[in-house]
Amino acid sequence: MKRKLKAALLAVALLGFGVQTPLSAASAKQAEPSASKKSQVKASNKKPVRSTVASGKSSRSVAGKAQRNKTASAGVAKKAHVARQSSKKLARHAALTDMDPGRLALYSASVLVIDQSNGHVMVEKQPDMVVPIASISKLMTAMVVLDARLDLQEVIAIGDEDVDGLKGTRSRLPVGTTMTREAAMLLALMSSENRAAHALGRHYPGGMPAFVQAMNRKAQALGMYNSRFEEPTGLSSNNVSTAHDLARMVAAAARYPEIRHFSTTAEAKIELKGRIREFRNTNALVRNDNWEIGVSKTGYISEAGRCLVMQARVADKPVVIVLLDSQGKMTRVGDANRIKRWMESASLAAERSPA
Repeated sequence: MKRKLKAALLAVALLGFGVQTPLSAASAKQAEPSASKKSQVKASNKKPVRSTVASGKSSRSVAGKAQRNKTASAGVAKKAHVARQSSKKLARHAALTDMDPGRLALYSASVLVIDQSNGHVMVEKQPDMVVPIASISKLMTAMVVLDARLDLQEVIAIGDEDVDGLKGTRSRLPVGTTMTREAAMLLALMSSENRAAHALGRHYPGGMPAFVQAMNRKAQALGMYNSRFEEPTGLSSNNVSTAHDLARMVAAAARYPEIRHFSTTAEAKIELKGRIREFRNTNALVRNDNWEIGVSKTGYISEAGRCLVMQARVADKPVVIVLLDSQGKMTRVGDANRIKRWMESASLAAERSPA
């Protein structure tokens, strides 16, 4: 009995070896993707490969050609699928790259962008570097005046003491010019008039020494521990701060309606000594309809470079932007626009990405 069983198994093995090629072809065909499992089963049952092998030369040629066409079609389809997947991956990678703040080409030496809604730091570049801040100081000047609740309609005068003896800068406010404290604050914030800012400090109760002390007390109260003020205009390079400290100051300044209004006024006509004079904002972005700016202040002295701070709404987010020590004349504006485009692109990419 055992001998008969071994003989039968040997016969089966030999038969299997004899039909190895057609069976392999059949298996390859069955491995190809089909429209449905049902059609695949039918194809297996019909055994088209066995029929082809049993047929003549012409049948083998036709079947082989059909097989090659199917294989080629499958290859093309596979390549197209891979190409589509690669394209999707590249598009997704590009969107994520756009969201990477490290790839932003910013030319200001110190940069900080903070989302005010959650305190998240979105962009930073040497944010703790202590540097001169030039006329950004005038935001502190305005807060100290407003905190003292001084009469904004009181008339003050430009005196010899208000003439710039540090840098020799010019002014459109001759000595003897009189204006309200409100007008002086407008000119200091909008047009960065140094004589107007100095006059605000000089007409403070207790004079300039008391005013400077009040500036530094305010800085400490705001947590600006790396900041120091020596005078109200920013002409002194001893008026220093960091991007982190200035972000605190800008956020605080945004709580004053007068500062919000005066610092973002595009232009104003003011009567000085019987003549109407027109003044413009030193930040061209406040005249740009694509920007929604709440607080703005520019600054420049050679030691500080060109500076710009803003509180604005970008990509539907309230943000504080601090740009310090920009060497080129338009660099600070260019950096601000680059940050805005980056935020808008990142927001758009986030909206399009699947949940």
